[in-house]
Amino acid sequence: MRCVIISGSPQTNSDFLKQAIRSDDYIICADSGYRYSQLANIKPDLIVGDFDSFKGKLPDSVQTVRLKPEKDDTDTMHAINLGIQKGFRDFLLLGALGGRTDHTFANISALEYLSEHSCTGVILSENERIELLTAGEHIFKGQQGKTFSLFPFGCFEVCVSYEGAKYPLNKYKIKSSFPIGISNIFVSDFAKINIYDGNAIFIINTNDNCI
Repeated sequence: MRCVIISGSPQTNSDFLKQAIRSDDYIICADSGYRYSQLANIKPDLIVGDFDSFKGKLPDSVQTVRLKPEKDDTDTMHAINLGIQKGFRDFLLLGALGGRTDHTFANISALEYLSEHSCTGVILSENERIELLTAGEHIFKGQQGKTFSLFPFGCFEVCVSYEGAKYPLNKYKIKSSFPIGISNIFVSDFAKINIYDGNAIFIINTNDNCI
């Protein structure tokens, strides 16, 4: 099973939530993420938050974890930790992009946290799929024509090779100080990205084939 966390970005589209969530997902709403689950008619398995942004009535039928506003993590990060404690290793974050830039950055940082805890994580919106790529070979099928970007994350530089991209690279070191990894394009339905050293945030711009 997959753990889906619905955060509270004001750009969250309730219709998209319906498309992204599977029937067997375990759903955690982080604070005002519950408002968007209501709009999508999605019943969560757990609601977490200090409820500084959600002011409505919480359901008695759903387990709720109330947090103090003075805390070291965000509501989304707390939801992630609860999911890890419940044994989930596959995470999907929705409603995690847009609105406050600091929250968006915190949610992207959570992908590295998940990796450090032997979990996989994806942030998904209507237009983007974001994940952390660690050392190894990463294969992308059926993405011909899609634009993607790659940036070092949590490190000074990342050493990469691209196959099946408009702008191929061969063990090239992308530095965090210069965004040369932006706006490449897959030109093949079977493409590879090899990470030799470092970690990278990978962003693919797509409206389909990403769930």
